[in-house]
Amino acid sequence: MSAELTHYIDGAHVKGGSGRFSDVMNPATGEVSGRTPLATKAELDDAVARAAEAQKGWGATNPQRRARVMMKFAQLINEHMDELAELVSKEHGKTLPDGRGDVQRGLEVVEVCMGAPHMLKGEYTNDGGPGIDLYSMRQPLGVVAGITPFNFPAMIPLWKMAPALVAGNAMILKPSERCPSTSLRLAELLKEAGLPDGVLQVVNGDKEVVDAILDNETVQAVGFVGSTPIAQYIYGRAANNGKRAQCFGGAKNHMIVMPDADMDKAADALVGAGFGAAGERCMAISVAVPVGEETAEALRERLVPRIEKLRVGPYTSEDEVDYGPVITAAAKERIEKLIGSGVDAGADLVVDGRGFKLQGYEDGFFVGPSYFDHVTPEMEIYKEEIFGPVLSQVRAGSYEEALKITMDNPYGNGCAIFTADGDTARDFAHRVNVGMVGINFPIPVPLSYHTFGGWKKSAFGDLNQYGPDAFRFYTKTKTVTSRWFSGIKEGGEFNFKAMD
Repeated sequence: MSAELTHYIDGAHVKGGSGRFSDVMNPATGEVSGRTPLATKAELDDAVARAAEAQKGWGATNPQRRARVMMKFAQLINEHMDELAELVSKEHGKTLPDGRGDVQRGLEVVEVCMGAPHMLKGEYTNDGGPGIDLYSMRQPLGVVAGITPFNFPAMIPLWKMAPALVAGNAMILKPSERCPSTSLRLAELLKEAGLPDGVLQVVNGDKEVVDAILDNETVQAVGFVGSTPIAQYIYGRAANNGKRAQCFGGAKNHMIVMPDADMDKAADALVGAGFGAAGERCMAISVAVPVGEETAEALRERLVPRIEKLRVGPYTSEDEVDYGPVITAAAKERIEKLIGSGVDAGADLVVDGRGFKLQGYEDGFFVGPSYFDHVTPEMEIYKEEIFGPVLSQVRAGSYEEALKITMDNPYGNGCAIFTADGDTARDFAHRVNVGMVGINFPIPVPLSYHTFGGWKKSAFGDLNQYGPDAFRFYTKTKTVTSRWFSGIKEGGEFNFKAMD
């Protein structure tokens, strides 16, 4: 029997009242493991109202005390790392090492949020004019919302909630209905860490609750991660309703391989970055761009045996596996259909992952690794974000052609170059129109005290996730100009000329 999950309201688990549910699947077996309640607009509005009330006291709490809650929260995440990783793997399907990595990268943002007293400091100017001082302060927005995807059930909720909460806001978190359990558990740990009831509300739902968030006048800002069409929709509707929004969408990340690169290291990097977590990462490398035919052949020669040796299986396997299933049967079907379109378009399918079956897990959503060569930018497999274990190789005749291929792509999340030449690497980093760049580094996700964000159709909004930008996004600046007349009196009268 599948478990019926809950919302998390005012520090307690609350059953859904809509009568509507979404199935939570075990991607390895294809079986239903739980049911997520889908909230109504009325349920969402009630949670927001409760959050607004709780935020008053939390926002008035000084930043140092809020940071102490983050300190305790980080400690609890570390203590429950294996439990949280198992929740991630059970509902998403990724391996346990990937599950731990999911939690760890979120934890690192929580650790940065311990420095909130410093990050929230304003500015001060003494004697901006005769007897005039100016200072600014950062204040919380009030109630904000986070709408997070299935592919990182721990990391991205933590990227949203930690800076929003430590800045003094209350948050409505709407996790993916496919993988809600990790967020519910994190909410419990936050309460244990000392977060007051109601400051974090976890409301599960689908488009109905997303629209309710976007239309609720009390919600001041929305952070989203998902596909580009949904990112554009949320950004537009949020902006139309006067809300701040940071919305991160799809990606098609390229890795240029120069003739002077270490081919073995480049091949290892491509396999890890392209097929890890079954390719269900917005920072996955899905396009290899070798420069020159000799480079392309050398890279292909090294990639094929590495890809063919990849081990696919469930996270519960006693044998070490490289990646697990994709999230749903529909995702598997879409990926295999896109592979077929590449064959039809004339690309060279060197390794075919379609029709993969795992003994004992025949109903699981497994897709074998696929590798295309001689892909061109006109093909659907190049244009679409496949979000699966598929690597495409696009051959370039020169560095300039490889750079143009990367820059002409409508997405701009991440990219990389492998080369032994510093001038080429520096030129690439300066010229490429992509938000995150790796040099001999395949997945350039910045450390948590920098900031994460793409360009072009990969991101909508002015500010990025985590790091200093997160504190700017979740606060508003108030500037005070202060004058005390006693400081500029002459003969008991105020001297207006002193202002000139």
